[in-house]
Amino acid sequence: MRIVFVCLGNICRSPAAEGVMRSLAPDLTLDSAGTGGWHVGDAPYGPMQEAAAARDIDFSSLRARQFSRADFDTFDLIVAMDQQNKADIERLRPAGNTTPVQLMADQDVPDPYYTRDFEGALDMIEVAARRLLADISRTPDR
Repeated sequence: MRIVFVCLGNICRSPAAEGVMRSLAPDLTLDSAGTGGWHVGDAPYGPMQEAAAARDIDFSSLRARQFSRADFDTFDLIVAMDQQNKADIERLRPAGNTTPVQLMADQDVPDPYYTRDFEGALDMIEVAARRLLADISRTPDR
């Protein structure tokens, strides 16, 4: 199973989701990306890394990249952090592609870059990652 997590800049929510999921399921092929390209090459945002490190989750080696149309062919599942990013991803979908795009949680994961609530975002991401992992294990074709 190959999963990419996508947020706006790929410096807070999506690298955190990748890091959390790696800690839960190291056998999966995971990546993260942003719909915007202004942080390409940057490390995850320091305060988000610190909040995750307090939970023994390290994703400091990740570097931001921009989501691309090729990701529809590279990954089996695309997971968006909010409705706006999901819509932006869908606009890039190649004709005929059927790769599922779903939200990480039942509601948008608020962007802690703006809200400053890194703990709250991580709480939502951890719950959603466990649910996603349970869903994957129940789905025979994933």
